[in-house]
Amino acid sequence: MKFLKYSIVLLVGFTSFKGVSQEINWMSLEEAVALQNKAPKKIMMDVYTNWCGPCKMLDKNTFQNSDVANYVNKHYYAVKFNAEGNDVVTFKGNTFSNPNYKPELSNRRNSAHQLTSYFQVNAYPTIVFMDEKGELIAPVRGYQTPNQLELYLKMFKNDEHKTMDTQEKFNSYYAAFKPEFKQ
Repeated sequence: MKFLKYSIVLLVGFTSFKGVSQEINWMSLEEAVALQNKAPKKIMMDVYTNWCGPCKMLDKNTFQNSDVANYVNKHYYAVKFNAEGNDVVTFKGNTFSNPNYKPELSNRRNSAHQLTSYFQVNAYPTIVFMDEKGELIAPVRGYQTPNQLELYLKMFKNDEHKTMDTQEKFNSYYAAFKPEFKQ
């Protein structure tokens, strides 16, 4: 009986320790902006669609990575936004919707949401980065591995992008970057 108790304690302890890796704390854009007013952080917004294969890979392979999740939760407000969904979103005094949304197409291509167009997103997935005031920094298009995303997460968090006014400067930054996230 003692062996069983110790086994359960060890199992629970191991599971709890393993549980240190966490999931990204996703929220709406309105929630992120409200939090920015109290405690400024940049916003990382995952713009996805229900039918997009690379979007699902990004969720599974990158956003579920514990290093990515821990870094994002610490340094960003993370927003999940369906680029073809029917949510009504208020941002910067404007209301955005998807007036041409067709519920019967919810798992297939649908019309683009007005907020998707506002951020000039035309490929999925796209990760939109915003500064502490909700101003667009840059969109990052396409599937990103944990190490690829790490480069952008750290570059934007530290405002290093502000010194990169040429492709050569970005290339130098990219060449010198040493990823730390586990794949």
